[in-house]
Amino acid sequence: MKYGDAYYMAAREAMVEVLRGWARNGRTDTYKTLSEALAPEHRVHYRGRMMSLLLADVCRQDSTGRDPMLSTLVVNASSRKPSDQFFELAVTEFHRRDPDWTWECERDAVFDRYRDSASP
Repeated sequence: MKYGDAYYMAAREAMVEVLRGWARNGRTDTYKTLSEALAPEHRVHYRGRMMSLLLADVCRQDSTGRDPMLSTLVVNASSRKPSDQFFELAVTEFHRRDPDWTWECERDAVFDRYRDSASP
């Protein structure tokens, strides 16, 4: 798989569907679990660069404007919070600069968005 190719785009779409399902269920889970949910059709290592690229693109696709960032649902197994790349993306591209902003608030907004709507 290469960034932007047909396999990448298919993996991104599959990732969006997995994460929307998690959101509807009010669930967070790990990068490894997400990787396993995509397999065997899409081979995305949970510690690989492709995982980071895909999650960023999922946000760019799903979280336009002020919509909450869908990738906030994916957390590190030990810290139980998103990776540093998530926080960097939140600030640089999604302008989450309010001092009161937390990833937990973002997560809850994702839950509310998908719980309150039958379709995204």
